[in-house]
Amino acid sequence: MYTEKVIEEFTNPQNVGELTDADGVGEAGSPTCGDTMKIYLKVEGDRIADARFRTFGCAAAIASSSMATRMILGMTLAEAWNLSDADVVDALGGLPEPKVHCSLLARDAIRAAIADYRVRRGLEPQERGSCECGGVGGCGSCPGND
Repeated sequence: MYTEKVIEEFTNPQNVGELTDADGVGEAGSPTCGDTMKIYLKVEGDRIADARFRTFGCAAAIASSSMATRMILGMTLAEAWNLSDADVVDALGGLPEPKVHCSLLARDAIRAAIADYRVRRGLEPQERGSCECGGVGGCGSCPGND
């Protein structure tokens, strides 16, 4: 049912835990299955220097959290905003159709953490889909470019 990569990320997850000095914290949950995911970001300049997670959920949710935090390390905020659920699924070598929503939780928690980072700095949080970069800079079209 699960790929070897999913099993590896679930049994040996990376970046588990909290960042007490996080620059941004975001949470996402699924009322359908009860999974919840919290992402913590440490930002230096406009790049993600550290990312941690706490996830309550199934193997796919934990594997998605682990993979997503590994993927965004070193990315700019705009690049991390643009990480898609398909990117996470592809990196995991696929997920069973009923578990694909777990990759959406990772994307949504990352976007919530970026929005929290912006709010903490007195910047306008952008609505999802309002511009290509979510207001974190980099698309050239949003009013909130820093």
